Amino acid sequence: MSEKSYDLIIIGGGPGGYVCAIKAAQLGLKVACVEMRRTLGGCCLNVGCIPSKVLLHSSQRFEEAQHHLGDHGIEISGVKLNLKKFLDRKNNVVEELAKGIDFLFKKNKIDFINGKAEFISKTEVKVDGKTVYSAKNFVIATGSEVVSLPGITIDEKQIVSSTGALELPQVPKHLVVIGGGYIGLELGTVWRRLGAKVTVVEFADRIVPAMDHEIGDALHRELKKQGIDFNLSTKVTEVKKDKSGLTVTLEPASGGKAEHINCDVLLSCAGRKPYTGGLGLENLGIELDERGRIPVNGAFQTSVPHIFALGDVIDGPMLAHKAEEEGVAVAEILAGQHPHINYNAIPGVVYTHPEVATVGKTEEDLKKANISYKVGKFPFMANARAKANGETVGMVKILSDKASDEVLGVHIIHSEAGTMISECVLALEYRASSEDIARTCHPHPTVSEAIKEAALAAYSKAIHA
Repeated sequence: MSEKSYDLIIIGGGPGGYVCAIKAAQLGLKVACVEMRRTLGGCCLNVGCIPSKVLLHSSQRFEEAQHHLGDHGIEISGVKLNLKKFLDRKNNVVEELAKGIDFLFKKNKIDFINGKAEFISKTEVKVDGKTVYSAKNFVIATGSEVVSLPGITIDEKQIVSSTGALELPQVPKHLVVIGGGYIGLELGTVWRRLGAKVTVVEFADRIVPAMDHEIGDALHRELKKQGIDFNLSTKVTEVKKDKSGLTVTLEPASGGKAEHINCDVLLSCAGRKPYTGGLGLENLGIELDERGRIPVNGAFQTSVPHIFALGDVIDGPMLAHKAEEEGVAVAEILAGQHPHINYNAIPGVVYTHPEVATVGKTEEDLKKANISYKVGKFPFMANARAKANGETVGMVKILSDKASDEVLGVHIIHSEAGTMISECVLALEYRASSEDIARTCHPHPTVSEAIKEAALAAYSKAIHA
């Protein structure tokens, strides 16, 4: 017999799970959330999005103090890094935000059950093999875990995942990063700013290969200027440890002569995979797809209709904000509402410096789909506020339908791209035209005026270029 029963039990306390819990409780459901970690927030808050952004922000301040404040007439000498304090700040931010989620759970009368849940029937889960809880509905929001590459054993000391890269006790002399995607570039950037030599090894022939190629190429150039080395179209075939460090064997992706590079830390960022182990899905007849994901229908239902899944365990980009939107949607469905998510309007951001933010289709997508389009670009070199701030690297690129002028995609590279993209997401959500954006008054002087100018360039002609 179950110890306690609920309207909804959510398995996983990450962005998708905890947001779903709060929204469901706000809509009147009796809710519990089961989470293995002692703190809520999932990978994102504890070992992912948030701690990495703290380190990115702090390392950028260190970089500015060392190399760039002099451009503003601010002369500083003897700048040095206190790595312990640097890392302590990250831990403090994570702790404070985790306490904030705890407060929201208490405020909304949500039960937090700490432990690992396993389905023992279609209406019950057992937590840590001991206590049984039952519910009318369940949500699987267990997130994702690091992909392990063959022959590379992560010890979180010399060979680290993104988790270990947040806790290195000293700045590496040479950091090799496997993977030129969002996570690898961001963490590589952190340690490069702090003094490490950084080499990125990417199997594809370009970094962030799904990104609009023009914008991706621009990011590649900027990161090279900052001192990051790249080995593209390259794979790691072996890593050997010895007293002096690590020897990494590289080969061309298509095969060929091997070469070796030495480093003291290797960061494996080859991707993530859904975390579904130990859930007891086989007890329910729920089968995974070829990529280990849980198949769901348009209402996020699995093959067992009262068991839902969302976030990284289902199809789609592994992004915290995507999971949050799905969490809200599932809660609303359970409350009898009819939500909708426009997956074409899910933004993505690389938090390097400059940042890259994108939403919608790339030029490559449109060419592949044989869609006629217009391009509007505007460089930040011609933006007054960017000039005043000394942040003139980058551009805004808007793609619109040639016939209707509907905005199909927006791609921004700039130090404030992640914030700026929200306006463009809204434009896609409401199917705005480039003319709609161009005729919207933007405050002066701001970097957001570059969006207006790019929109002008797409439907007519930019004023300041």
